[in-house]
Amino acid sequence: MRLSENLLLENQESERLLFRKITPSDFEKWLPFYYDPDSTKHWDGLPEDPIIACQQQFDRVFERYDSNLGGMNALISKETQQLVGICGLLVQVVDEIQELEIGYSLLPKFRKMGFAIEAAQRCKDHAMQFELSESLISIIHVDNLPSQNVAQKNGMHLDKTTTYKQNQVHIFRVHL
Repeated sequence: MRLSENLLLENQESERLLFRKITPSDFEKWLPFYYDPDSTKHWDGLPEDPIIACQQQFDRVFERYDSNLGGMNALISKETQQLVGICGLLVQVVDEIQELEIGYSLLPKFRKMGFAIEAAQRCKDHAMQFELSESLISIIHVDNLPSQNVAQKNGMHLDKTTTYKQNQVHIFRVHL
């Protein structure tokens, strides 16, 4: 894996989405993600308070930016200019191996509209274009079927099942 400034998809786009860095002003717009029980039901260890959970995620986003460890991009609808979700390439350590992950999450009202796969595919294409890694993974809780479907539609296959941050997860992988 090559750590480079190309891990972020800032100023990139897909058919319906614009990618940009997350800013502190996105906090209130992202908060509904944590108020929706479906968003967090598959992940143990998150704070119960939605505001604290959201703040922890934002702190990690900015820490990643500062440390050149990739990061989530805000996904903005070209049509409405609304925040739809977040997606990006993330440097992760899984089973003591450094990997490059495609991570994605959508606000509840934008799910089941194809935005997650569109964003994840754009991340995969970006990683291929800049030869960032030999493969990409997605770390997905074993019970999170919608995210597993996105990974499969993105050409990924189930590589292994492991424990990650005290959660049973599937590691989906695609070789580039």
